[in-house]
Amino acid sequence: MKPFGLAAILFAALAAGTAFAQSSGPIKLADVAELSGGGATVGNNWKNGIDLAVEEINAKGGILGRKIEVTHADSQSNPGVARAQVQKALDSEPYVLLGPGYSGSVKVTAPLVAEAGITQIMGGEAAELTQAGNKFLFRTSFGQQSSMPKVAKYINDEVKAKSVAVVWVNNDFGRGGRDVITKEFGGYGIKVAADISTEAGQADFAADVSKIKAANPDAVFIYLNEEESARILKELKRQGVTAPLIGETTLVGQKVIELAGDAANGARGHVGLTTDAPVELIKQFRDKFSKKYNYVPDHNGIKGYLAIYMIKATTEKMGKVDPKAFADTLHGLTIKAADEPGILMDVTFDQNGDIDRQGFLVEVVEGKQVVKQVLPKLH
Repeated sequence: MKPFGLAAILFAALAAGTAFAQSSGPIKLADVAELSGGGATVGNNWKNGIDLAVEEINAKGGILGRKIEVTHADSQSNPGVARAQVQKALDSEPYVLLGPGYSGSVKVTAPLVAEAGITQIMGGEAAELTQAGNKFLFRTSFGQQSSMPKVAKYINDEVKAKSVAVVWVNNDFGRGGRDVITKEFGGYGIKVAADISTEAGQADFAADVSKIKAANPDAVFIYLNEEESARILKELKRQGVTAPLIGETTLVGQKVIELAGDAANGARGHVGLTTDAPVELIKQFRDKFSKKYNYVPDHNGIKGYLAIYMIKATTEKMGKVDPKAFADTLHGLTIKAADEPGILMDVTFDQNGDIDRQGFLVEVVEGKQVVKQVLPKLH
C-alpha cells in the first residue's frame, strides 16, 4: 500500500499545481465573430476593437496581474457555423465568450453559453435577445427596445412626418427593428405608407425604391445591414427620392458613409456609439484605433473595445477571476469613465443585461457624421 499511497500523494500534488497554474495563468477569452461573409465589416471591426483593448490592458499588467489571451473564430456570418464555433470555443472553458455580432447568430448560440454557465458579451441588437430570461447575456450597445422609441419620437417631433415607408432586412435583426418601430409609429398615429422587406446581401434595390416613390411618404425609415444600407442610399439618390432618410446606427455608420459616398449625405439616425461623438475619451479611442489599423472604426469597433473593458471592470469589482460570479456582478453594475477610462462613457447594466448610457442623433454632412443632439441616459 505504501507505493500506492505515495503515488496518490504525488498525483494530488500535481493536480493542485495544475489548478494553481490555471488560477494564476492568463485569463482566456473566446470570440466568435463575422470575420467573413456578409457581416465581415461588423466582425472585423469588433475583432480589432477587442485586440486593441487586450493589447492596452496587457501592456499595463493585465487584469489583477494576469494577462489576457483571446482566440478568434469565424462564424462566416452564418448562424449554423456560429453555433458550431461557439460549442468548440466552450470546450476550452473560456472566462467569458465574446460575440457574435449578428442577432440571428446570438439567438442560436446564447442557450449553449448559458447552459455552460459562461457570460456572453455580444453585439446583437434585436430586442428579443435580452427578453428571454438569460442571465448570462449582455449587450455592448442599445437594444431595439431602447433605440426605436427615440427614433420614432424624433420622426414625430422633429420631422413631423405623418407617413413613413419602412424598409427592413428579413432576418432576426431586421424583423425585430421593424416590429418595434411600427408599434411606436402607431402610438403617434404615423401611417406606415409602405412596408418593404429585403434580403440580407441584396445587391439591387431598384424595385424597392420604386415602391417607396409610389408610396410618396413623408419620410423613409431604413433598417438594413451596412453594405445594403449603402446600396439603397445610392439607389435612392439615383431615383431622386427627396424624403428624409432616417435610421439607426447601420444607416449612418462609418462603413456606410465610405461605401455610399455622396449618397449618404443627409441621412440621419440615432446612434448609441459613434467615433464622431463630442466625448474626449471616444476621440482618444478613435485616434488609437486609426493609428493601429489605418482606418476609422465604426460602432462595432467601439463595441469590441468596450466588451474587454466591461470584463476588466467587472473582474476588478469582484477582486478575483470568477466565471460563475461574473454575470451576477455585472447585473446592476455602473461603470464610470472616471474610474475606468476604457469604458469611454458612464454605463449601467440592468437585470436583463441591457445597457444604459448617453446616445446621439446624427446627420451625415459632407461625408462625416455630425452630432445634432446628445441624449442623456434614460435612468
